[in-house]
Amino acid sequence: MNLRDRLRGLLVRLYARRVEGHLDHDQVPKHIGVIMDGNRRWAKAAGSTTAQGHQAGAAKIEEFLGWCSETDVEVVTLWLLSTDNFDRPPEELVPLLGIIEETVRSLAADGRWRVHHVGATDLLPDGLRTVLKEADQATAHVDGIVVNVAIGYGGRQEIADAVRSMLHEAAAAEQTLEDVAEAVDIDLIGRHLYTSAQPDPDLVIRTSGEQRLSGFMLWQTAHSEYYFCDVFWPAFRKVDFLRALRDYAARHRRFGG
Repeated sequence: MNLRDRLRGLLVRLYARRVEGHLDHDQVPKHIGVIMDGNRRWAKAAGSTTAQGHQAGAAKIEEFLGWCSETDVEVVTLWLLSTDNFDRPPEELVPLLGIIEETVRSLAADGRWRVHHVGATDLLPDGLRTVLKEADQATAHVDGIVVNVAIGYGGRQEIADAVRSMLHEAAAAEQTLEDVAEAVDIDLIGRHLYTSAQPDPDLVIRTSGEQRLSGFMLWQTAHSEYYFCDVFWPAFRKVDFLRALRDYAARHRRFGG
């Protein structure tokens, strides 16, 4: 690293400390959703392989959760694999699934996080389903940040699964279709979402400069604030995280049209 890069790094750290020093912890979002975008573009820019880009993105997760634990965040939802990602070629998808499996194991072994899967389990390989189930069971007692790992996740799929679960429950209770129609409301559907009993995201961060949700938590983000960051996910820094929190705290949240 040359002198110019060292000076730039020092200035960034000093700026991050300044931002952190002025951060009002009472204004910190309790639930943050993260669309971790840009692994492949980061790898291309760095002259690395796609798999190395995904590995670098996975390595960023522990660092990010550490920042969250310092700022009183209670729930984090990490979008690791969408339902659309299954359309990727096997030479990319297979290594990615392996990286995700190891990431889940690492999060569970850390001891600080309560790991919870959100997504369609029937889309996943048997080995990954087993790892997710074991991580959930092994961390159920942990009094720390709830880390939702969104794997095989799609917002439309979640709503479809919620409706299906609701209808199965009604059928088991021998309710008629008319009974179900009368009972349906926002709270009933909410109880059948993957994130049932959790607060909705206050803030959604998307990296890489893209400014769209791509189907992320369509139901839960109805009143969320969004923060779009140009940095690719593997290069996301603490100062970028603090800027997102500062931006969120400065907003006057309004609910409704």
